[in-house]
Order: sequence, then C-alpha cells, then structure tokens
Amino acid sequence: MTLTPPKAATPETQPPQLPKRNLWQQLQDRTPLGWLQLKKSKSRFLVAVAGIGFADLLMFAQLGIQAALFDSNTSLNRGMDADIILRSAQYRDLSLADTLPRRRLYQIQDLPGVQSAEPLYVSRVVWRNPQTRRRTQLTLVGQSIERPVLTFEEVNQNLHQLKQPDTFLFDRLSRGQYADLVAQVAAGQSVKTEIDRRTVEVAGLFSLGASFATDGTLVTSSENFLRFFPQRSPGQITLGLVKVAPGADPQQVLVQIKAILPPDTIASTKQEYVDYEQAYWQQTTPIGIIFTFGTVMAFVVGTVIVFQILSTDVNEHLSEYATFKAMGYRDRYLLLIVLEQSLILASLGFIPGLALALGQYALIANLGALPISMTVNRLVLVFSLTVVMCMASGMIATRKLQSADPADNF
Repeated sequence: MTLTPPKAATPETQPPQLPKRNLWQQLQDRTPLGWLQLKKSKSRFLVAVAGIGFADLLMFAQLGIQAALFDSNTSLNRGMDADIILRSAQYRDLSLADTLPRRRLYQIQDLPGVQSAEPLYVSRVVWRNPQTRRRTQLTLVGQSIERPVLTFEEVNQNLHQLKQPDTFLFDRLSRGQYADLVAQVAAGQSVKTEIDRRTVEVAGLFSLGASFATDGTLVTSSENFLRFFPQRSPGQITLGLVKVAPGADPQQVLVQIKAILPPDTIASTKQEYVDYEQAYWQQTTPIGIIFTFGTVMAFVVGTVIVFQILSTDVNEHLSEYATFKAMGYRDRYLLLIVLEQSLILASLGFIPGLALALGQYALIANLGALPISMTVNRLVLVFSLTVVMCMASGMIATRKLQSADPADNF
C-alpha cells in the first residue's frame, strides 16, 4: 500500500482568515449588559444618579468652603509687599497676633542684601455699619503712607486720603449690607460712622474680601491706627516686612537675619509665612477637621446609596448570573458587568452634582462674601472620589455572585 503525501494547501483551499479586530472594534461589538440592566428599571436608575449627584454636591461644598476659608484668611498675608516676614515667637495667626519690638527692624536694616524693613500694624476693631447701625468686627491695618507695604493697587492709589486724622479705606467686599456706603464713596462722597465709639470717615474703597475671623478690612495710616490703641506704643508692631535688594538671594539674607535675631522673633520667607498661617487654620483650629470629616461622610453616604442600588440589581438578576456561570463564564466576567454599571453611574451622577455645585458656589460667593470658585484640581478630585465610591460599592455588591450556583436554577 502506497501512501500519498497530502496535497499542499493552495490559496483556493485555505480557510478564509478573519480580519483582526482592534480593542475599539471589540468594545463596539460587545453587548453592554451593564447599561441594559441599569435602564431596565428607570426609577431605580434615576434614584442612583440623584444619590450620587447629592453626594458629589456635598463633597464639592465641603472642599469648596474649606478652600475659600483658607484663602480668605490668608488673602491679606499674600497681599504684603515683602520677601521676608518677621513675627513674634508667640504669633498664632494674624487676627490675634502678638507684637514684637520695632527695634528688631533696626537690627537688620544694615545687613547686606536688605533693601528696607517696614512695620505693619494689625488688630481688630468694633465697627458700626452706617447703613444698618449694627456693630461687627473688622480687621484694622495700619501702614506707612510714605513707604507702603501692601500690594493692593486701590490702596496705594488712595494713600494720600489717609493723611487726615481718622480717615480710612473700606473693603467693599466686606460681609454685610454696604451697598449704600459703597455707592456714596464711589461717587466721591465721604461717609462717617463709628469705630469703638469714635467718629471716623471712610474716604476710599478697595477690594479684599471677608475672612473667617472678621467681616472685612479697614486700611489706614500708622498714626491713625495708634490713635485707637493709646496703650500701645509705636514700638510694638505686628509684623516686620523686609524687602531684599535687587540681585540678592532671599534665602541667604534670611540666614543672616536669623543669625542675629533673638529667640523672641521668627523670620521666614513670605511663602513660608503664608503656609504657616494656612496650616494654623487647617490643623490647629476645628475648621480643617470639620470639613474633612464632612467630605468623608459625603463619600460614605454616596457609597451606601450606590451599594444599595447595585446590590438590589444583583439580587434581581442572580438567576441570570447563575446561567452565565453555567455557560462557562467566570466570576471575573460577571464582576466586569457590575463595574460597568458602577462607571456609568459615576459618570452620569457626577454631571448634576457638578451643575448644582457651580450654582451653590455662586450663591455662597454672593451671600457669604467668600472667594469660592471651582478649580480643576477639585473637579478632578471629586470625580476620582466618585469613581472610587462607585467601584468600591460595585465590588462589595458582587460578593453574592461568587455564591451563585447554577444548580439552584435548574
């Protein structure tokens, strides 16, 4: 018996080769089981989207208000025209700052690289709103008219008006009803009111904004400032603002200053000083703890809502999942279906949450006089938390799928 070798395959006899499909084509051909299951129960789907949007709104509110409070409490600090800041070793924050001797400025003025060293006076005063006659606390800032140390353009343009006794520049963004006052001063009229039962005149305006500590800010000359604190000598200053000469290295100048200052005075760069002030409000006061806890609670609320929705959906389709397992599909495939639902809920729930947050920020900015606005970093953070929240809920909800037995359905 003679064996004949098999004939070589010819192009006509070869089986047709299916074209390779890329990942995008595979995704297009895939049946979106997660989406189909979600839209099957429209009422439950809408409840889930609303719940996620509400959780996102809470997280946006907590993070936004916290950031606004930190920004408002350091806006005056950031507006100081200085490279190096001197403060008392007992300094806590600008609203309740201890004083330091002015002679510390004289000690460093002759150091190489120091261009100027000017004092700044800051304290709180009780101000009477000329429109409502109600009393409130404002931050009073005193600076030299000849050598200004603030970077606010409106303040520097109106310094000549502070040469008269008891004249002040008023922050138009102060918290409260000041529409009439702002309109009159903007029209060139002077407005008189009281500070600590003393008649004063508002001669100009500038924009800064309220803070967590006080409802607004007043700027005046050093001489006017000291008139309200007769027990305080001119040698007791709140801060020393140091300008470095052009071409000098601020870090090297700072090292020289620290070398000659006694332990009762702390010197730092302006950025270090601003960071210290913000860290005080974030870590020492209850503000940071409260808003961080609120964000965590919003995350937990959203997780519970999504878990309840997905868990109910898994229970209703448990027999279908068991059928998939009988057909040979693994638990991983079933998990991907639930995670697909989680990602859809996270994306669709984030949209109404973001829209409501933008409206909420506008309302808070108008009513609370806080510098609150949406930032890219906060938007990315909340969306990431939303995805994690939904994915974690989906993974917890799929634990029952592992126990789904096809034999129970046949």
